[in-house]
Amino acid sequence: MFGNPEQMAQAMRQFADMLSAPQGSGPVNWDMAKNIARHAVVAEGDPSVMEGERRQIVDALSLADLWLNEATALPSGVSNPQAWSRSEWIENTIPVWRKLCEPIAERMVETMGGALGGAGLPAEAQQMAGPLMGMLKQMGGMMVGQQIGQALGSLAREVIGTSDIGLPLSDTAALLPGGVASFSNGLELPADEIRLYLALREAAHHRLFQHVPWLRSHLLGAVEEYARGITVDTSALEEQIRGLDISNPEALQEALSGGALLKPEETDRQKAALARLETMLALVEGWVATVVDTAAEGKLPSADALAETVRRRRATGGPAELTFGTLVGLELRPRRLREAAALWQALEADRGLDGRDSVWGHPDLMPRAEDLDDPDAFVKGESAWDISKLDEPPSGESG
Repeated sequence: MFGNPEQMAQAMRQFADMLSAPQGSGPVNWDMAKNIARHAVVAEGDPSVMEGERRQIVDALSLADLWLNEATALPSGVSNPQAWSRSEWIENTIPVWRKLCEPIAERMVETMGGALGGAGLPAEAQQMAGPLMGMLKQMGGMMVGQQIGQALGSLAREVIGTSDIGLPLSDTAALLPGGVASFSNGLELPADEIRLYLALREAAHHRLFQHVPWLRSHLLGAVEEYARGITVDTSALEEQIRGLDISNPEALQEALSGGALLKPEETDRQKAALARLETMLALVEGWVATVVDTAAEGKLPSADALAETVRRRRATGGPAELTFGTLVGLELRPRRLREAAALWQALEADRGLDGRDSVWGHPDLMPRAEDLDDPDAFVKGESAWDISKLDEPPSGESG
């Protein structure tokens, strides 16, 4: 390490970041994680958004939002459309990542503190080693922060906007010119059509998350509940840390490939959280696909080809999904996207746009996993009852 000035500078920078973490700031130094992520994207080139690029993105998001007025009863969710660089995406989405990653990070830091230091020591020795254990936990927090920073840096190089993973990463609708360009590689389609189609998806997600008040907390809560059931494979971690050369950044990175260390507990509660999350993600993606198809019909000649490209990208997963799995311990894949889209289309055909979108009015009105198997039964069944009935006492009872 001492022979490589760049590695030495990086190690010193990370050590300074670790020592600068305020007491009680949580298991991870998020300033350090953010700095590592930004260094990662800058190292591969992250130019500032040029004025021409910014104008193209803002215009596309504004036009997309206008088109969506004819495709959904939900009002606009785009008030300040923006174009971000990859570094700006990291900066603006860190608050949500912190909420999503803390449950996993806390377990990993606690386990690393034991693996690096006091595991197996008698109680008296552990008490004497208290200050040292505190420092070892700080080191564990630094190592987890390094992993999160590298993962976010990798994710930032792949994302298109704020809604790629199906969760609301920001209240602001934004696209990354670099992400749009990467998505466009290999597609022999007009650049303005690609940009506008991606803007439609971004704007549709924001209508949903801005105007369905329970949806954000419902999805993030399901992720958190699932993550609480994740455990760290202590024996695997101790095996990897034993004899580790901490001056070798590559060895550290390999040892901390968190996906191999995270083990879900197959409890009924966790299975239920995962099933609820996967169903809701499919319903979100299916609704977005439905309204985007309606909005683009007759206006974007390449809409069908772009829809299939997005469907494949979203349904089969990729590096971004693997990165997210490392961060929070699960894959976010809407496995039943086509079935969910078919259900929304059937609702629209039977009840119109207002009737279709009114289903988002309350979580109790939402389709369940079994409804994706038989959308016609859901559409024709008792699910069409009035939301106002939710506040009425059962028959025979007084208010």
